[in-house]
Amino acid sequence: MTGTDLDVKIDEKIKQVVKEPDNYKVIVMNDDVTPMDFVIDVLTTIFHHSIETAKDLTLKIHKEGSCVVGIYTYEIAEQKGTETTNSARTRGYPLQVIVEKE
Repeated sequence: MTGTDLDVKIDEKIKQVVKEPDNYKVIVMNDDVTPMDFVIDVLTTIFHHSIETAKDLTLKIHKEGSCVVGIYTYEIAEQKGTETTNSARTRGYPLQVIVEKE
């Protein structure tokens, strides 16, 4: 073999595709037991909404039956949903939270 037989020329271009993670909606459902003050507290402490926004979202939950309270990556949405549910159960409230793909 000669030196030219071993020379290999690679002329490939690798295209890198970066896919953003999917977003998930955190939806709070209305019920007849959970007090609005508790929902407002959850929205301000767990979801970091202002008091005014939390009141508006709580009224929307009450009037429409449910409301999206945040959109996050899966892990964060699931964590916030779990925190909300645990907080509600600790106080004896049946508040339900749904996490679904946007």
